[in-house]
Amino acid sequence: MSNSKPRVIKDYEKLTPEIQEQIKLSYPNGFHNHLVEYVDKEGNKKKALPFEGEEYYYLIRMSVIEAKKIISQDDDYDEDGILRDEVQEEYQDKYSEDEASSSDDDFDPYADKDDDGGGPEDDF
Repeated sequence: MSNSKPRVIKDYEKLTPEIQEQIKLSYPNGFHNHLVEYVDKEGNKKKALPFEGEEYYYLIRMSVIEAKKIISQDDDYDEDGILRDEVQEEYQDKYSEDEASSSDDDFDPYADKDDDGGGPEDDF
């Protein structure tokens, strides 16, 4: 993991459609089994989906219930919560492999970030 990327916390709905598509490629079997815990600025434990984008490391705020709801309401996923093959192929053609990579093992929500003067929402 490169420490030069700013880290941000954001809601799924506020992400661009392109970032949402890349997240779907990284998590073709749904989100709820990949959530991590972090502590917010007020000291409360929260859950989020980690995702390494091209420019940022994201923690996408969501509960297990919200993660399941997002997938169940998304036509890109089938009734079993699996990304449809044709959608996966379309997104793979659209985005290179390295842009859509994400690794739960390398993501450290407690790591100090390099302060670059701001980010798209909540830096952590």
